[in-house]
Amino acid sequence: MKTVNHWIDGKSVEGTSGTYGPVTDPATGARTTRVAFASVEEVDAAVAAAKAAYGTWSTSSLAKRTAVLFAYRALLDAHREELARLITAEHGKVHADALGEVARGLEIVELACGIPEKLKGELSTEVSSRVDVAAIRQPLGVVAGITPFNFPAMVPMWMFPLAIACGNTFVLKPSEKDPSPAILLAELARRAGLPEGVLNVVNGDKVAVDRLLEHPDVAAVSFVGSTPIARYIHTTASANGKRVQALGGAKNHMLVLPDADLDAAADAAVSAAYGSAGERCMAVSAVVAVGGIGDELVAKIRERAEKIKIGPGDDPASEMGPLITRAHRDKVASYVHGAAAQGAEVVLDGTGFTVAGHEDGHWLGLSLLDKVSADADAYRDEIFGPVLCVLRADSYEEAVELINSSPWGNGTAIFTRDGGAARRFQLEVQAGMVGVNVPIPVPVGYHSFGGWKDSLFGDHHVYGNDGVHFYTRGKVITTRWPDPEDRGVDLGFPSHR
Repeated sequence: MKTVNHWIDGKSVEGTSGTYGPVTDPATGARTTRVAFASVEEVDAAVAAAKAAYGTWSTSSLAKRTAVLFAYRALLDAHREELARLITAEHGKVHADALGEVARGLEIVELACGIPEKLKGELSTEVSSRVDVAAIRQPLGVVAGITPFNFPAMVPMWMFPLAIACGNTFVLKPSEKDPSPAILLAELARRAGLPEGVLNVVNGDKVAVDRLLEHPDVAAVSFVGSTPIARYIHTTASANGKRVQALGGAKNHMLVLPDADLDAAADAAVSAAYGSAGERCMAVSAVVAVGGIGDELVAKIRERAEKIKIGPGDDPASEMGPLITRAHRDKVASYVHGAAAQGAEVVLDGTGFTVAGHEDGHWLGLSLLDKVSADADAYRDEIFGPVLCVLRADSYEEAVELINSSPWGNGTAIFTRDGGAARRFQLEVQAGMVGVNVPIPVPVGYHSFGGWKDSLFGDHHVYGNDGVHFYTRGKVITTRWPDPEDRGVDLGFPSHR
């Protein structure tokens, strides 16, 4: 059986804890790999390697850092297919979706290649007689990233390329459910010329996570995952004096007004709800139909959903793959099983779906629930699977109140032909990312990704300018080169005159 080890100080390091976790092929249910779980001592070794590398890397020229990043970008591009195959094998998403994940991660590597412009600082001359003031940004030190299973390549690339471009060194703790892509990312970085110790990977569970949150040499922690864990990460790391950005869960709404193109809205709802089997923090999981369009919209969604081809991710004909684990599949199915008792109309029930020849895979068909109430479990919880809830609202105002009452505020969308309504929505809705006739409003790399309310704990979003600010801290330098006649004691407060 294949074993995934750690990556510390520029090389693969076998686990010494004796504890391993299983990695399965979601399409077959077969255990294909085991992953070494790090002990406290192994996490300490990774942090020590990063700390030792920090002194040299943080003072290296921007030209050297960007040269490594440009070479890294080229290697990632050359290995897109290999990365995508690893993602499909361990996560289960279809190959085309895996390639899209790699492409979105590459956007942030490209952003990191332009780091000199982001770090150029500011200078004000003659703020007082022969006094200049400069503002610069400097790296933090050793920083850590804790990433989820649903994007095993993209989310790490949201973090470490910018962090190391800013001069930090990095310790990554990827999901133990699909760890292989992270190791390949680290191997390619070393081949690109990244010095030993700048990027390290430790696999594991809560033992590894807690050690990173408590370690005195870790200056900051980035996290993407569920809301309860994001809250825990933020509370624990902050209590240990660390800077934290912790992105949590979501219940992303898609508001459809009566004037919308219902065919386009139905296309978007199916694509955004069921892509990657709904295992996306930006998936649309709740459609709010306004006015009398609900029946027609649901019929159009059902018509499209019934045609989706579900199968193994490495089958080119497959449009949707399995869920990550059997336990998660069963949990998602439970929401469909209980929906009718809580007042919903089960339009499509995918809980009995299977794939011939792959009966032990973690399969779940597309499920569609209509007339869902706001107090139903299927609406109140983040399901993270191929289940779409449709709610009804009599007016725009009622729909927006429903959306804003949600504890989450990650992403949301409106479908309409009315520019005034769209403008009003983007200002009134309480969410960090808004789409207008765009169902999954994930920002491009040079903007920042992040939500509001229980979808984000911390002050900074991921990547873009927020990412650069998170991985650096400001310093202001006031300089004076006085002439001889300026000498003398002055106990007054500087007035900058």
